[in-house]
Amino acid sequence: MKFFKRLIIVFIALGILGVTAVAGLYFYLKPELPSVATLRDVQLQTPMQVFTKDGELISQFGEKRRIPVALEDVPQDMVDAFLATEDSRFYQHFGVDPIGVMRAFWVLLTTGDIKEGASTITMQLARNFFLSFDRAWMRKIKETFIALHIEQLLDKDEILELYLNKITFGHRAHGIGAAAQVYYGKSLEQLTLAQIATIAGLPKAPSNLNPISHPEASKARRRVVLLRMLDENKITRSEFEQAASAPVTARRHGAEVTVDAPYLAEMVRQEMIDRYGEEKAYNAGYNVYTTVNSRIQLAARQAVWDNLHAYDERHGYRGPISILWSAEKNESPSSAEQISAYLEQLKSIGMVTPAVVTEVAEQSATLEVKGHGAITLPWEGMHWAREYINEEKQGPAPETTKDIMRAGHVVWLRRAGEENNWRLAQLPEPSSAIASLQPDDGAVAAVVGGYSFTLSQYNRALQAERQVGSNIKPLIYSAAFEEGLTLATLVNDAPINQWNPGSGIAWRPKNSPDVYEGPIRLRKGLAKSKNVVSVRLLREVGVEKTADHIAKFGLDRSDVPENESISLGSLSMTPMQVARSYAVFANGGYLVEPYVIERIEQGNGEVIFEANPKRACTDCDNPAPQIISEQNAFLVAQAMNSAVWGGGSWAHDTGWNGTSWRIQRSKPIINEVGRAIAGKTGTTNDVRDTWFSGFTSGLVTTTWVGFDDVSRQLGRTTMHPLLDSKQQSISGGEAGAKTALPGWILFMEEAVSAYPSDNLMIPPGVVNVRIDLETGKLSHRTDYTTRFEYFISGTEPKEYIDRSESNGNIFDDDGDGLF
Repeated sequence: MKFFKRLIIVFIALGILGVTAVAGLYFYLKPELPSVATLRDVQLQTPMQVFTKDGELISQFGEKRRIPVALEDVPQDMVDAFLATEDSRFYQHFGVDPIGVMRAFWVLLTTGDIKEGASTITMQLARNFFLSFDRAWMRKIKETFIALHIEQLLDKDEILELYLNKITFGHRAHGIGAAAQVYYGKSLEQLTLAQIATIAGLPKAPSNLNPISHPEASKARRRVVLLRMLDENKITRSEFEQAASAPVTARRHGAEVTVDAPYLAEMVRQEMIDRYGEEKAYNAGYNVYTTVNSRIQLAARQAVWDNLHAYDERHGYRGPISILWSAEKNESPSSAEQISAYLEQLKSIGMVTPAVVTEVAEQSATLEVKGHGAITLPWEGMHWAREYINEEKQGPAPETTKDIMRAGHVVWLRRAGEENNWRLAQLPEPSSAIASLQPDDGAVAAVVGGYSFTLSQYNRALQAERQVGSNIKPLIYSAAFEEGLTLATLVNDAPINQWNPGSGIAWRPKNSPDVYEGPIRLRKGLAKSKNVVSVRLLREVGVEKTADHIAKFGLDRSDVPENESISLGSLSMTPMQVARSYAVFANGGYLVEPYVIERIEQGNGEVIFEANPKRACTDCDNPAPQIISEQNAFLVAQAMNSAVWGGGSWAHDTGWNGTSWRIQRSKPIINEVGRAIAGKTGTTNDVRDTWFSGFTSGLVTTTWVGFDDVSRQLGRTTMHPLLDSKQQSISGGEAGAKTALPGWILFMEEAVSAYPSDNLMIPPGVVNVRIDLETGKLSHRTDYTTRFEYFISGTEPKEYIDRSESNGNIFDDDGDGLF
């Protein structure tokens, strides 16, 4: 009895000593222990996601990939897998599992090694949030104390939810939601049991058990997880066998991007960093909703692609990417395995996909296409490929496939046409951009900064300041209307020769084409883009006054040159700036500010920012500045409307087309908006930049096409006899009407229906009187020699045409002509 009494006393003493030691250690370490109360308001590092207006994911930014999920949304198999593997007694212990501790202690005594850490899920959570991963006794002790605090503060479900969203799975995936997306491209409920077990096995060693980097090790670990689930009666034997024998299907996936709009995403990224700083923007879990509709944005991208490929095809084929083998050099063809391996090294870019020519027939070819296997390319998919000589010259039309390609050639292909057939392609050499806005408030409808963000992250829609050519003319005409000129004012469309004593040369601005019509009304002058008329208007208004007026359209006054060359478009602007300027004519004279972020939400759905743009109105809460009168804007829009529809009478041989007449051919646009559309072409000297800007009352869009190398010209083409009439219609010198306008039409055919438009409404203070088309004076006639014209009240003509009058010789530029 004495022995047992002494033994009991020893145990009690050791217990008291142990409790005292633990208590002493706790109070000793207490100042170093973090406050676990922060777990109540924990902000997991969650990446920023960018969405379209209709909720499609554009991009994701952040160092860590995390998709937070509520415990109630986690499949039961996933919960069972983690509990069985990591902490089967999770719901029974108090943060520390005594049984697990004793088991780990016994292993230590019997083996001399620390093979089991006895860490519970709560202890792992403590380590993940507050401690390092060092294998040290002091870290383990701190981990235990923190776990006990956590269990007092949170219930079991809250602890498990935090754990599942916090742990690391490799490849920058944090939390089970991100792991499912990164490894399988799925949401949690779509995972199979084998995939769930793979993910549940990763926390032990995310790098060494990774199914992408170490598939065999991952498969073995998966089996361990499944065995633990079987031991815990969470799965049946047949489920175990099926999952354990399943192949490893993991591969790296990006975020579930459903709309490819990298230039738009980059705009949002930059603005979010400006607003919140890099750390907060990337990790606070913001959901950013943009102003763009997914369908419209994709239509803009497709329009840029199709238009650039059309340009590239009419200028000729530059040959294969490379040559794998050549029969002419007696080289043996590559094997199927070699071809496949070679293609795997090449990336698809934009619309184009790499392919290897394996066989060539008279007017067809067989190619191995990356990701698509063997295809037959018909003659219609390649007969465009006459030889490219330079931007100005193309070779003769091909007659057989061997004129274009040979077996062993590595080429690009793209899908084209309504039937989505394969077509020989090449990476376009020029660049292009689209900027589209809603004119009533500046909301960005679509933006494309180039052919491929992979090739170049330079956003030409926002950053490329290029000479605007004739796209400046509506601003010049607006300045003229400010000075009392009208759509019926006659200006002499005649050659200008101005001697410059300083340089010893004459300035001779020319029309394009080099045709002159004599006295011409301003409506017709803008619609036909008469250069010399624009020069004469500038002289009439004054260079300084015109420059001041142009600066009103959102430009820095110091960027507007004070010389006569601005009348022909020497001023440099970005496509977005041009679109913003043209929005003034579409909305009644108001300068709106382009914006792309509609609202910002936190991860819980709380809206922390909502755009409140200035609007084109006078009686609203947040009006935009009105920089020109509603009447002035209407007159400019009318002249640009004639650029689309022309004028005169074709039946009486007086009909004429404006430079934007190709819009008339677009049934989707005309069926949607009727005649209520306005536009203006733009081409710079030597055709280095081509533009088209146009609008309805609901949407304004600018397209630009040119080389990034400003020294290169877009050149000219000859007609191709093998192409259909629509493709042949664009030949001769490249220009805004031929190069930029087709891309604008392609986009607007998809976009106009999404942005309802009204007719070009006549504002108050505008009168409509019948004038004589030749003189601009009032007319009593009602035939083809007259039309109703719009005037700002008080500027309409006061006298009627006298048919006995003669204009005289107005082609002499002696200072006595019309301006």
